[in-house]
Amino acid sequence: MKSIKARKQRKAFFNAPLHQKRKQISSHLEENLLLKYDRRGLSVIKGDTVRVMRGIHKNHENKVTKVHVKENLVDVEGITITKADGKKVAKSIHPSNLLITKLNLTDKWRRQNLEKELSEDKKREIETEAKTQLKQLEEEQLRAQKLQEKEEGNEEIEDSEEITEEAFQEQVKEEKKQLAKQDLLEPEKAPKKKETKKKTSATKKKEVASTQQTKKKPVKKTRTNKDKTKKEE
Repeated sequence: MKSIKARKQRKAFFNAPLHQKRKQISSHLEENLLLKYDRRGLSVIKGDTVRVMRGIHKNHENKVTKVHVKENLVDVEGITITKADGKKVAKSIHPSNLLITKLNLTDKWRRQNLEKELSEDKKREIETEAKTQLKQLEEEQLRAQKLQEKEEGNEEIEDSEEITEEAFQEQVKEEKKQLAKQDLLEPEKAPKKKETKKKTSATKKKEVASTQQTKKKPVKKTRTNKDKTKKEE
């Protein structure tokens, strides 16, 4: 945009297409990078290490996790805000408040941009740095994969343990049923019934005779103290 008028510049800035907006998300380089690449600023990409220069999170340094092209904002790792429901969400920062301390050289398009108008020695340095960064990325990815595999393996072990416990309980129940059928298990103790002996005819006759004798026997009268006193008088 070559116009001097502010209204036209603002209109061009807000209505710019995405390929132009992507270039607008740029930040200043640190002093050592400025001298190395002979540039004052570069567009921020995912993976760049960045330092916050203004605001509450001043001097916070970490990697860029996401670039919002439409909103012209950047998410930095470790900078979050808590919502009303308690969830933590990334707080976006404007790129003008950031300073690039380390460049992500894994992107070949960025390397091509940087290598323009540079000596061969500096180009070699950029390539060596890019190789080391690529190795680090591969190692990080392998670590993340191993962690995921371990978590999945632990979940599978937990599921298998639950299944084995259920199967073991079912086996115990089946064994108990089989033992109960074979009368190997002790039956539950039932209340003992009183054993009643069958009375024979001889015992019945004896009982009848004893009852008749008790009826025939006369009852002896016992003298009381009053009767004794009457006789003495």
